[in-house]
Amino acid sequence: MHDITIRGAGIFGLSIAWACVRRGARVQVIDPHGPAAGSSGGVVGALAPHVPENWNPKKAFQLDSLLMAEAFWREVDSAGGGSSGYARDGRLQPIADDHQLALAQERAGSASGLWGNSAIWEVVPATGAAWEPASPTGQLVRDTLSAHVHPRKGCAALVRALASRGVTVVTEGADEGRTLWATGVSGLEALNTAHHRQVGAGIKGQAALLDYAAAGAPQLFAVGLHIIPHADGTVAVGSTTEREFDDPETTDAQLDAVIARARAAVPALAEAPVIARWAGVRPRSRSRAPMLGPWPDRAGHFIANGGFKIGFGMAPKVADVMADLMLEDVDTIPEGFRVEDSF
Repeated sequence: MHDITIRGAGIFGLSIAWACVRRGARVQVIDPHGPAAGSSGGVVGALAPHVPENWNPKKAFQLDSLLMAEAFWREVDSAGGGSSGYARDGRLQPIADDHQLALAQERAGSASGLWGNSAIWEVVPATGAAWEPASPTGQLVRDTLSAHVHPRKGCAALVRALASRGVTVVTEGADEGRTLWATGVSGLEALNTAHHRQVGAGIKGQAALLDYAAAGAPQLFAVGLHIIPHADGTVAVGSTTEREFDDPETTDAQLDAVIARARAAVPALAEAPVIARWAGVRPRSRSRAPMLGPWPDRAGHFIANGGFKIGFGMAPKVADVMADLMLEDVDTIPEGFRVEDSF
């Protein structure tokens, strides 16, 4: 018998399985489609913080998780003998006008109080380097908290780490012990059907990989896009946010526009070939925060869903919180993250 059954082998399911296995639990992971078959199999992987102002439990939770990420992924990579592509190389953002410049300077002060000595948010002059976004003011926001992971490689690293402890992802099996449902968009759809109002929805995103080597450089956030220099010599750009769509898995002219915007914002990418295009549907809860905790009216069952664009960044902390709950009955889920908050 297993102590924990995890249904869903995306980033939440795999991370929570790893946290439980590390504590000595007997775990099985079940996904009929295999690991990272949904939105966790994307290409962008930005682990970027919320702006350091208007502090709330969601931002505090994310800060904790981002600070946990380096040790989390180092251990996963070591256990599995491969690379997740994790790197904390910071981020640069252009500053559009004087109002945005004043706001960025205010945030530098608030970051000092909220982030402490853990990371820096500051305004720096643009240098004209090839790997910089064009900035109308000649000034950039630089932060040292932002990191990135290659989503597919991150999930593959977790699969390898679990296998090193004797846990493989299987396509079918019976619930044994306590059961976690980390089933992404399909899980949200099932909850929508069972309740009187919409619990969450799938939001389509499109992204691309360009053949351009900038490993070790900071990620960029410009013209509403994450531009991520992966360690494997590629740059990911994305993504769209589509609430209405016909086909969840195909790319179209909207991605062409994303690529064009990225090239205009970062001239170094102007001639970089597109080597892969990706589309997928990401689960967003009604509250816009991850949904964590016991499944109401279903004893012994739990939910971790709604990662949307921040699932990889939240994963280390989500994994710890859910392992605490399912293995030790210790509930540290913050306000706004509880499953019932989305009902």
